[in-house]
Amino acid sequence: MILIKNVDVYSPENLGVGDILICGSSIEIIAKNIGIDENYATVIDGTGKIAVPGIIDQHVHVTGGGGEGGFSTRAPELKLSDMIDSGITTIVGMLGTDASTRSVENLVAKTKSINEQGFTAFCLTGAYEYPSPTITGSVKKDIVFLQEVIGCKIALSDHRSSHLTADELTRLASEVKVAGMLSGKPQILTVHMGEGKRGLQPIFDVVDDTDLPINVFRPTHMNRSKRLADESLEFARAGGYVDYTCGLGLSDAVRPSSIVKAAIEADVPLEKMTFTSDGYGSFSTYDDEGNLASIGISSLNAVLEELRYMVREDGFALRDALHFATTNVAAALGLAETKGRLQDGFDADIMLLNEDLEVSTFISKGNVLEQEGEIATPFPFE
Repeated sequence: MILIKNVDVYSPENLGVGDILICGSSIEIIAKNIGIDENYATVIDGTGKIAVPGIIDQHVHVTGGGGEGGFSTRAPELKLSDMIDSGITTIVGMLGTDASTRSVENLVAKTKSINEQGFTAFCLTGAYEYPSPTITGSVKKDIVFLQEVIGCKIALSDHRSSHLTADELTRLASEVKVAGMLSGKPQILTVHMGEGKRGLQPIFDVVDDTDLPINVFRPTHMNRSKRLADESLEFARAGGYVDYTCGLGLSDAVRPSSIVKAAIEADVPLEKMTFTSDGYGSFSTYDDEGNLASIGISSLNAVLEELRYMVREDGFALRDALHFATTNVAAALGLAETKGRLQDGFDADIMLLNEDLEVSTFISKGNVLEQEGEIATPFPFE
């Protein structure tokens, strides 16, 4: 058992100063003045600290992204210590442009490794291209039979995509939906959105012309341009989830915080909006002929940085900012009963932050992986 004493608890709602008792991998109770014999529990002093749920980042290139500029531009694999520094307790990995030198097999293996070392990890089959790369030869079977695989990824409105027809997009989304139904998984088709001419229109067309619900489609990078940001509000108003990439290193990118403000003014439901990092993926720019002009690697720390910005610079209350990286994402992934909140019975995924909103202590599934800035056990090969 672990007892965190005298900490200011954000569930994300502020519960005030109290204690958190962890038994095994779960939160047993949050209350004031929990008394327990210190011979039976590890006690952590939370005085002056803020306890918040761990970040759930549903878009990370855990095996490395990039590669658009040749072999030397392939990004490295995720370092687990970066998850701690970034406050991420739950992660969803995926492939990107490169499904030639990267594979779904490698992705699933990396996902298993992350789970083995005290975090929670899932992944998506597929990549930018169509037909989707898989392990079993079928998107549906990957989702149904592979525990870690909870959905599929594809790319639209991007010169690097396979330029799916409406029928192909419909068929792929239908496979994902049925696979999710059969396996009890959340029916996710994550859609990388580029800066192409049609924007979200291919998805709107499929939703209008078929019986597929809008929430199967999960467009991401929706802040890469003002046009996509505006379309994202329409998409969320229609009931779909929209995802914004924090720290997006593109000249036309719109800050997620600014889009949230616009959504509030337009009375768009905020619970359908999520933040991700695109960590270890590439942000690249191209000339008019599609040649690579520049490339960089996205920081895994971007979501935590955006939350800090919202609170310090944009005037958001911490309790309101947290939802975009915790409860909203948990609901989108079908994890709303176990993750995204500090609440009795929920997974013990907890960050203690100092007054500068920097990670001081990091607990994932009841495992204290960092305390007062010191990683408890070094991860292999770091």
